Formats: sequence, C-alpha cells, structure tokens
Amino acid sequence: MITCIGLMSGTSVDGVDVAITTISGEPPHVQVRLDHFETVPFSAEVRARIFRLFEPSVTAAEVSQMNFLLGHVFADAVLQVVERAGVDITNIMFIASHGQTVYHHPVAEEIAGYAVTSTLQIGEASVIAEKTGRPVVADFRVRDMAAGGQGAPLVPFVDALLFAAPDRGRILANIGGIANLTVLPRGASSEHSVAFDTGPGNMLVDGLVNRFTEGRQRYDEDGRLAQGGQVLEDFLAPWLQMPFFQQAPPKSTGRELFGEQMVDAWWRDAQAGGFRAEDVIATATAFTVRTFARAIREFILPHHVMDELIVGGGGSYNPVMLDGLRRELPQLNVLTQNEATGIPSDAKEAVAFAVLGYETYHRRPGNLPSATGAKRPVVLGKITWD
Repeated sequence: MITCIGLMSGTSVDGVDVAITTISGEPPHVQVRLDHFETVPFSAEVRARIFRLFEPSVTAAEVSQMNFLLGHVFADAVLQVVERAGVDITNIMFIASHGQTVYHHPVAEEIAGYAVTSTLQIGEASVIAEKTGRPVVADFRVRDMAAGGQGAPLVPFVDALLFAAPDRGRILANIGGIANLTVLPRGASSEHSVAFDTGPGNMLVDGLVNRFTEGRQRYDEDGRLAQGGQVLEDFLAPWLQMPFFQQAPPKSTGRELFGEQMVDAWWRDAQAGGFRAEDVIATATAFTVRTFARAIREFILPHHVMDELIVGGGGSYNPVMLDGLRRELPQLNVLTQNEATGIPSDAKEAVAFAVLGYETYHRRPGNLPSATGAKRPVVLGKITWD
C-alpha cells in the first residue's frame, strides 16, 4: 500500500487537479482510495500564456519557457495541497503528472521517409521533482505512440481495472474539454474493452460562453444559458458531417480539431447570423450530446449489450447535457460518476494518472491497445528520481 499523487491539467485549462490517493494490489485486483482532492486554479496570466501556446504563431522559446513555468506551477500546487491536507510530503511515494497537452497529432504523416505521429505534454518533471523532493512519473502518452498507438485515451486502462462489472455492461464517459468513453462489456476482461474520443466535450461551449460574456463566465454553469435557448438546426447540420464522426475507433482528437479555430468559426457565423447567445450555446451543447450519442449508437450498441452510461467530467454537472443523453439513449441508465463509483467527477482523471503512475512505478504496462491502437501493452511514462 502506497500513497501517491496524481496531477492533471485538462483541455479546459482551468487549473491543476491534485489527487492524493492510497493504492494497493496489482492487476486485476487494484484497490484505490481517494484521500484528498483539490483543484488549484491557474492565475489569469498563466491561463492566458497556456492559451497562447495553441496559436499558430507560438515560438519554440515560448513553449520551452512554459514547460518550465508549468513545472513550477504544478509543484507549488502539490505543496499547497499536501499542506492543507495535513500530509507530510515525505510520505508521498511519487507524483504522477499528466502535464498540459499543447499538441496532439495521432495521424501519421510522411516526413523524411518516416511515418511520424506526435504529441506534446509540458510541465517539466525535473522542476516538480526538485521542488517537492519526490520522484515524478510523467510524459505518459509518448510510449504508447511509439508502439503504434494514438497515445490516447489512457484513462480507459484504469476504467477497466476499477469499474468493470460481471453483471452489467457499462459505458464510462468523460465529458471534459474533449468527450471520450470506455466500453466495459459484462464480465469481460480488460483486453475486450473499447475506448475512444467521440469529439467535442465542453471545449466549444466554454469558448463560446467566454466570447458572449466578454470573459465574465468561463463555462455555462448548470447549463443555464443552454436551457434558455433553442437548437439552431440549420446552423448545426453541416458540423455534424465532419469526417471525424464517421471514422471508426480507435481514434483520438483534441484542441487541434475542436479548439479555438472551431470557436472562431462558430463565433463568426453566429455574429453574421445575429443569433442570440442562448441559442448558440444550446446548439453547441447539442453538438456534444448528439455526437457522443451517435458514437454509442453506431460503434458500441451494435456489438455489445450495455446497461449503464456513467458520466464524469464537467459535463456531468450540466443538466442539459445529461437530459440530452437520456433522450438520445433511452435504453441506457444514465448516472453521474459520483453516483455510480463514489469518485467525484472532478477527481477522476487525476486519480487515473495516479494509478497509471503506480503501474509505471512497478514496471507494468499501463495502456489498453484496444483503446489506443498500440501493437502491444507497454510501460508508460518516464521517471525523474528525486
């Protein structure tokens, strides 16, 4: 039994999720207890600098500087949280840090005679190790990509390990910035699990809310804006035809497809059409719901008997999204992550990376080839010793 910390900064760029966890056992019998969880918000300056990294004109110098700056930010978040939790940092066996994704390109391109895929997560592990005095496991995605996978999604390995049920088929959804799911067939072992990104989660909605409110709101709290609007069907229709939605899994995506460029396009068209903010937010929310439900209907239900849809991430706090999923998927019992597993939605990904770090620390594979498309299971991440 060891105590460790999982760190996560997702595509929503809200802050650093810090999960202090106690883990024991080994696959297929791993036990996880969440001891303490907090999100340490990014300062306005740090958040702005992260978003600057998603712009085409960003320089190598800016990326390098932000890699080290985020190492300091992550380390300070750890030190703040362990102090508030009353935990002695020397009792933490290791810190597992996902880092901040600034680029993810899982489709191979021919470059200089090589088929190249790439991904980049920053938040320098050496800085975290130096400031905290603890070993750091980081850079999880690249090993899976080197083995022919897409480097994502990685959380399904943990979903299969912790939440598979012998008598129920479960779909575990994470609606964060990007929406993804893990399929856990009844009584099946982890190698029969399927997982993939379905498309936009909250990223587009958040970006549009920020534009319409001139920065006063970062997200649609409790779905209030969407509740006051009507879906603009003609506006939405061409976006539902994007090739990504027809692509069969395994597949992954990110800000490159559903980030600021899409927000810009929706904003321009909304302004040109003179549409109300509430209607545009309702339409963006429907975009997430319909593409997620479509992925389940087309790629999951024809092949597996499913009983439950368990929704985590920020989307689990949006009643408009939950109600939409219930309407689109009446054959499934739709529950929130908190209701079904006892792990708060906000904490799930940080807990998952603590578990992935636990597997790396013990030199055991942590990817699910059926989810990522990798040729074989591999040990993920790199360890920076204290």
